[in-house]
Amino acid sequence: MFKTFTRALPVFLAANLWTITAFAADPTYPSNVDANAKVPGMVAPNILSPELVETLLATGSMKLENPSGIIKYYGYNDDGTFLPTTPGSAVEAHKTEPDKNTYLVLDDQKGADPSYNYGKHFLYQGHETGQQGYITRINLDAVDAKHKITLLATNESSGAKLPVFDGSMFYPFSQHLLFSAESGAASGIWQASLDFPSKVDNLTGIMGQGGYEGMQADNQGRIIIVEDVGGSSGAVNTSAKRPNSFVYRFVPYDTANLQAGGILQVLQVKSLDGTPMSFNKYASADAAILSQDEKDLHTYGKKFDTTWITIHDTKVNGMAAFDANALAKAKNGTPFKRPENGQFRPGWHFSQFFFDETGDTNANSQANAGYGGWGSIMKLELDEDNTGQISVFYNCDKAHSGFDNVAFWDDARVVFVEDAGDTLHTQRAALDSAYLFDLDVDYSAGAQPVRILAEGRDPSATIDSLLLGGGFTGAFVNEGDNEITGWHLSDGDSTVRGLMGTKVPKPFRSGWRLFWNQQHGDNNAWEILSAQKANVDLDR
Repeated sequence: MFKTFTRALPVFLAANLWTITAFAADPTYPSNVDANAKVPGMVAPNILSPELVETLLATGSMKLENPSGIIKYYGYNDDGTFLPTTPGSAVEAHKTEPDKNTYLVLDDQKGADPSYNYGKHFLYQGHETGQQGYITRINLDAVDAKHKITLLATNESSGAKLPVFDGSMFYPFSQHLLFSAESGAASGIWQASLDFPSKVDNLTGIMGQGGYEGMQADNQGRIIIVEDVGGSSGAVNTSAKRPNSFVYRFVPYDTANLQAGGILQVLQVKSLDGTPMSFNKYASADAAILSQDEKDLHTYGKKFDTTWITIHDTKVNGMAAFDANALAKAKNGTPFKRPENGQFRPGWHFSQFFFDETGDTNANSQANAGYGGWGSIMKLELDEDNTGQISVFYNCDKAHSGFDNVAFWDDARVVFVEDAGDTLHTQRAALDSAYLFDLDVDYSAGAQPVRILAEGRDPSATIDSLLLGGGFTGAFVNEGDNEITGWHLSDGDSTVRGLMGTKVPKPFRSGWRLFWNQQHGDNNAWEILSAQKANVDLDR
């Protein structure tokens, strides 16, 4: 009987292979999953759409191939144990939190080992927290752990220590990586060369100092910079924050050399009455938080004229570091509620730019009811004559809030991911998620995006969430729950033609690869794959 079955099995599979193929889910149209609940003391696995799977690329405890001082690990400083070792203590090593990913396909890249072939597929990150900033490169072709993660830089070319970095992108016009920092006096933009070791230059005298995070360049080499600076709470609206962040555009004099200087501009939005929506328009935080401008800006169907206002020109103002946020306020730029990242819509000739507002990430915010407290997705339409229009594409709610990273899925769909934070996780009893939005859907009518990733919580993050809650001895230096960051879909093209917004992405095809980082906790870096292709042996 057993022999008969084993002989018949290949025939059965061959005859019915079409059935397996016909019903295989299409990974480019992932289906919805439920959110992961936050339960104190409980870990949870990541849940992906059934059409998708993920594979671990790196974890925070992995050693760098070329450690330096306290920078020995991918996601931790070497200044303590990774978890507290004393009962009742909150003391542990600083987690460095690899942040935004940049994927590139490059030839002839070098590392610490001159005899090693590092391959051609690389994933770059800056690190958002820790004792100091640094830049790492995951060598995706490496088959051994020793050469998997390379430390590229810890210092500027001047010798100064790097700040902690939040955002990154590749600027193909000059063949440099750009990294952003949002840490007060240490904020701004830095450029890094691709070679090893990387030469890192400080651009704060050219692009200014601000809470910069997201950056995207258009086909003319102009860079839109999205700022994330939290505002003050109101005296009455104590759980809400005043809009205090701006959207900038840097116009370089020479795209091949950003150090040659240029012009920094701020986005100005006009109220329906034609006056600028500006920070100085309101005398107090309370007035700004519940202003008519904020209500109008977050009302579906309303459009507002925009223009770019010059706030700094290196030919006129020189190249000393300057406070971009202060200049934006002085020049009547329009503040937003903590925008973090944005991206140009592919295939639209850089005429549409979508960016998010993180909002107040607090279910008790008085601005939640129609004033942007939950956050939003904004659609900025750009004209050739320096003007444009802005409108709200999606108003967030309790279940969809705290948006951060973004990547277009194709020319008609875009993914925004959450960084809602410990407070909102607890208030809504749910962890972060990644959502796929259809740009042809009218979300004002009650439709909702597709949740394609329900992030879980690893053991380290679960413990950190408890430590963050207090009641333990010693200073706690890390975050709580895991956050989704580094969501990045790219084919790795390092030419100008590969600029984000030029090509229409093809998820899981033609070299397009999807990455994300499960920040905080164990600091895992993941690649998302098609479940269909991951089980390719079934088709053989």
